[in-house]
Amino acid sequence: MEALIILIVLAVVIGLVLVGIYNGLVQRRMRVDEAWAQIEVQLKRRHDLIPNLVNAVRGYMGFEQDVLTRVTEARANAVAAGAQGPREQATAENILTGALRSLFAVVENYPELKANENVLALQEELTTTENQISFARQHYNAAVMDYNTAIAVVPNVFVAGLFGFTRRDFFDAEPEAEQVPAVDLTLGR
Repeated sequence: MEALIILIVLAVVIGLVLVGIYNGLVQRRMRVDEAWAQIEVQLKRRHDLIPNLVNAVRGYMGFEQDVLTRVTEARANAVAAGAQGPREQATAENILTGALRSLFAVVENYPELKANENVLALQEELTTTENQISFARQHYNAAVMDYNTAIAVVPNVFVAGLFGFTRRDFFDAEPEAEQVPAVDLTLGR
């Protein structure tokens, strides 16, 4: 009779431990999903700003259509990559960042653009958004690190494997994409 009670107590303790591990993994997975949602919010804001920026500079940059086309295509690819996951999204966003850098480099050659209030306001909004994307990416990557570590350690690895918890990808930016595109659109040089 004592052996049966010990087995029941042991089974209950093991069950509680497994439930605790499972719940902890679910919470970490939910944090990763929430952090990814924050990145998506900021990327959507960025994607929404770009057509306004392109339209604001289009009239001044008639012969620079290839730059505007690259920005527009990179934006479309970044929007489409959103459904493909963090790795593909990061790659597309890095290409978009490069295209924006090209645009801002060309804008430097147009004094009337540097004085345009709409362009200045859009540039400031884009800079703010880029900073927010960077912070959201750091938060997401920290949540992914915590989650990936949690599913890899013993005894969690057994529960994770049993219930289909899989590794998540980091949202990696290329080293040159980690810097906010900096453009000085002030009147004086």
